[in-house]
Amino acid sequence: MAQRQLTGSRLRARRLDMGLRQADLAARAGISASYLNLIEHNRRRIGGRLLRVLAEALQADPSAFTDEAEAALMTRLRAAAAARGDTVELERVEDFAGRFPGWAGLVAAQDARLSALERQLRAARDRMAHDPALAASLHDVISAATAIRSTASILVGGEEIDADWQRRFHGNIHQDSQRLADASRALAGYLDAPADGGGVPMAPVEEVEAFLAAQGHHHPDLEFPDAPPQAAAALVAAASPPLGRAAADLALVHLDRYREDAQALPLAEFTAAAVAAGHDPAILAARFGADLDRVLRRLAALPDDPVHPPRGLAVCDGAGAILMLKPMAGFSLPRGAAACPLWPLYQALSLPGQPLRRTVALPGETAPRLECYALAVPRVPAGFNRAAPLVATMLVMPATDPADTADPVGPGCRFCPRTTCIARREPSAMATTDSASGL
Repeated sequence: MAQRQLTGSRLRARRLDMGLRQADLAARAGISASYLNLIEHNRRRIGGRLLRVLAEALQADPSAFTDEAEAALMTRLRAAAAARGDTVELERVEDFAGRFPGWAGLVAAQDARLSALERQLRAARDRMAHDPALAASLHDVISAATAIRSTASILVGGEEIDADWQRRFHGNIHQDSQRLADASRALAGYLDAPADGGGVPMAPVEEVEAFLAAQGHHHPDLEFPDAPPQAAAALVAAASPPLGRAAADLALVHLDRYREDAQALPLAEFTAAAVAAGHDPAILAARFGADLDRVLRRLAALPDDPVHPPRGLAVCDGAGAILMLKPMAGFSLPRGAAACPLWPLYQALSLPGQPLRRTVALPGETAPRLECYALAVPRVPAGFNRAAPLVATMLVMPATDPADTADPVGPGCRFCPRTTCIARREPSAMATTDSASGL
């Protein structure tokens, strides 16, 4: 299979096929041969009028020399370089991709795989530290083993034991050994569960998140202006693997809200406006006269496309429990109660109705800087002598302005190396410190 080439490489291939000298094509386009040489080696960007002139000289359509995949590859390579440190020669990324498109695609794919593995590791680390189901399984194993040891120590203690008591002790050991075997099998099954949760039931919220992730958090069937409520139910019914009853109910609530968001902010119009506004939620809310939390959700639900930056989303209730999470490279939150309180998502809960925009930085020299937009609103209309539970929504995108001051945040106290953080509530299990954090 032929390797994909970048614009300059395509121009050069077409010129050679036509038997044109570089100087002749440059003369037709009204540029110098040296400048054309840089273009053909992907060292100069090209588009607009010059691309049309060169395409006309080469008797081809301008679209034959460009495609969206090229822009996507450049974005992925730059994101990989930004996430892995500042020693990469960013100014030569186009040259690298143009000369070695196959290797460039492999680098981008490996970085995507590495990022996915890092997210899985963070999720597993969080589950090991905070999952109550795992804690209960370990407690069952330890308590059963302790009971067996206690009974066995009496039997081997050397003292004369009545035959009736011996039968009782033997019965206790038998029951406790069965309990230990059951608890051990449950624990082994839990730890050996496949990534999709098969074989071990997931919590309903986890089932819904796996379902949404499989859909890419975008649902074309719900994007039509006249999409009926039954469309959401059909998506839930077609889920593979099938959702449990509780997860199906939660998924239906999410998809109904998605359908309402899509009808209020139509995809084509909203996409064009988002690109024009630089994906600024405040501008879009004013443009459409829409609630800001709806705009945040809608931005996160846009389909993956080179024209959109990576987007993560988190929604929590007034107690800080995560109701929905769309992770992205460099961003995830633990499901337990040990999330870092410095995230704007939680700060918004103390300022209901006040939009927050914060640039944040996770610990580590290569950790990405993130732009966060957060807002907390009542779940139901407020009323006298009636509680109005809050729901906070936070959109996360890569930070683009290096001049912005970044607030330090962390993955949670247990795994955060910032040992002097003012928000720390328990000692860190990390051996290193982050002296550059300022906290």
